[in-house]
Amino acid sequence: MKCSVNMTRQLALIAVLSAASLPPVSIVAATKAAALDKFRFGLNWAPQMEMCGFFQARESGIYRNADLDVELVHGGPSLNNAQLVAARRYDAAMGTALTTLNMRNSGVPGTTIAAMFQKSPITMVAHPGAGVSKLEDLAGRPVAIPATGRPIQWAWLKGKFGFDDSQLRPFSFNPTAFVVDKNAIRQGYATEDGYYLGKALGEEPVSLLLADRGYPDYATTIFTSDAVVADRRDVLGRFVAASRDGFAQCLAGDPSLAISAIATENAEQPPDLSKFKLTQMKRQKLVDGGDAASSGIGTMSDARWASIFAAMSEIGLYPKDMQFRSAYNLDFAQAKSK
Repeated sequence: MKCSVNMTRQLALIAVLSAASLPPVSIVAATKAAALDKFRFGLNWAPQMEMCGFFQARESGIYRNADLDVELVHGGPSLNNAQLVAARRYDAAMGTALTTLNMRNSGVPGTTIAAMFQKSPITMVAHPGAGVSKLEDLAGRPVAIPATGRPIQWAWLKGKFGFDDSQLRPFSFNPTAFVVDKNAIRQGYATEDGYYLGKALGEEPVSLLLADRGYPDYATTIFTSDAVVADRRDVLGRFVAASRDGFAQCLAGDPSLAISAIATENAEQPPDLSKFKLTQMKRQKLVDGGDAASSGIGTMSDARWASIFAAMSEIGLYPKDMQFRSAYNLDFAQAKSK
């Protein structure tokens, strides 16, 4: 009995001494947090489902598992992501292929390192039953194009289909003018056309995706500066890989964490809208179509960049002798996620 008591005391003493030698749980957690690399990523607008992979990666812990502490900074019309990246206020930001082509054309060292959307979601939208089933049918009809789309998408449409500026009409984000005019045609967005215009019309509008007829731009890209590539190459690589995993979860897993976070941070993006958008992203294969079908989400290629530049320089957006290959870097997009 005495031996048993002594043994119990010895074991208790060992346990106390062992516990005293271990750091408190709070210290371990703080050490782990301090070890995470902070990363500021600028969104190009307020949170919405087209950005689902970034929010899914943040909310599900994918970024944290990659030793990243990622801040997703809301975008808006008053913010210029290209300037903020160039000034290193952001480590990277969201754009399109044209973002860094514009930067390079202005002498600013911007570099696209991944493209989460293989297709641009930009559309032309018409009423059902109005005789419009393909882009050629827009010839001679009035078309409402926003100011930002006239030197790019409209210029491309003119060059490819022979349209002219006499067709242009003022653009309004309010769908009322479109709804009341059965002959109206306007620029739209594949992930939203059926939700907003479809509700207003009471039926599905005709939504023609420019990318399906050769419009070559990438969308939902990740771009950064040459300085960040030089200084934080490993961090950038982990961010791209984790973001790819986030988008993969949105498409094939449970996207509820992203949907909830987006609704919380942007009241104009309720869960039903996010679910609708995700359905359109899948149906149109915006994320996992094209080269991504064989090379993985986020992938880019020299051939695709050459086609983007050729199309945009043809309409006069860039000089034809511009060194466009400096606007992108394939090292990150081609690296497979773990």
